Amino acid sequence: MGDVVQFKKPSPFDKHKGKTLCRSGFHKWVVIKDNQFDVKQGKLVTLFKCSRCGEQKMELK
Repeated sequence: MGDVVQFKKPSPFDKHKGKTLCRSGFHKWVVIKDNQFDVKQGKLVTLFKCSRCGEQKMELK
């Protein structure tokens, strides 16, 4: 048998789940450890990514 396809339209609760907190400025930041050194500036870099909306921010040390 094949995969089951959802025909039901997602409810507004499911569609916007987790985005209202990010819109209010309450992101859920997670540290990404791929690039830790910026070559151009010669400084350590910490890259953060929000696990809910995908926004990224960078912090120099």
